[in-house]
Amino acid sequence: MIQIILFSLQVIGSKFDVPFPVIVFGEFQIFGFALLQILVPVANGTEEMEAVMIIDILRRASANVVVASVEDKLQIVASRKVKLVADMPLDEAAKLSYDLIVLPVNWVCHELLPTDLLNNWGKKATAFPALCSKLSDQSEAENRVVVDGNLISSRGPGTSIEFSLAIVEKLFDRKKALEIAKAMVFTHP
Repeated sequence: MIQIILFSLQVIGSKFDVPFPVIVFGEFQIFGFALLQILVPVANGTEEMEAVMIIDILRRASANVVVASVEDKLQIVASRKVKLVADMPLDEAAKLSYDLIVLPVNWVCHELLPTDLLNNWGKKATAFPALCSKLSDQSEAENRVVVDGNLISSRGPGTSIEFSLAIVEKLFDRKKALEIAKAMVFTHP
């Protein structure tokens, strides 16, 4: 069962108040061919490249990805006015169990400090370039994707494929991530 940590609850409750794409892993085990249950909440202003890459790549990995709208309707208008349609509203999705929650960025949240979220956990991360100076530990700030235990972060839309493949590698294995990358004609680092 996933352990939903503080910022995940804040994000769901206040429409993505997280300044970088991030995932949180709970303790789970994969038995046989059981599909991993993954929640991807979306809201108006969500960065569409990040949302679509996360959803697409995790579905290519055979995960059951549930896209949930935190808005009053299923359709959201993403940051570049692209319309996306969620699978269900968040209140309905919240009744289900998930192995993982993946949070694409909402542009409104760029004013928040990543340090507020990371200081309590002592985690390393990267962030959108304009926010990297606000990270308390800047040792990984210039990296495109950072994996630190149960936290994966990336810099923005241009790193969304790498970010999503890092999730696949963490959940499944490197071989699966490389297979998906090859099928997309992408070189996974």
